[in-house]
Amino acid sequence: MQINLTSKEFRRLLDLVYIGNWVLNSIRGEDRFRDYDQVESKLFGLCQNTPMQALVERWEGEDVPSKAFAEGGIHEAIACYEDAVFYEILAEELSRRDMEYPQISEENYDEIVSRMSRYMEEFQCSGVDKLYLDD
Repeated sequence: MQINLTSKEFRRLLDLVYIGNWVLNSIRGEDRFRDYDQVESKLFGLCQNTPMQALVERWEGEDVPSKAFAEGGIHEAIACYEDAVFYEILAEELSRRDMEYPQISEENYDEIVSRMSRYMEEFQCSGVDKLYLDD
């Protein structure tokens, strides 16, 4: 297979591959999906001896995203995504809790969304500062 990409497109592909591998493997410890690591290594390896060489380094015999790449802003993008997902999941779980954990259906969908919107407004104003556990 051959794919023709501009340098800018290839750079965006590296971002996507890194983000995807991060989502799949960052919390897995030694139980990583190695085939995704290998694809990431293969694509980053294509940066060797090119103007993008600063994006790759060798580690334990494999091509991996360089420290410069990892510290170049990609984790800020991941963190924004993680924050959004965290608050959306939390809003849904709290809304469903308030309604005694119903299965989402056509009948209760609007109520759940309404409650979620109220929680999301609160999270935008205060984050989790006003969340407390009863003793």
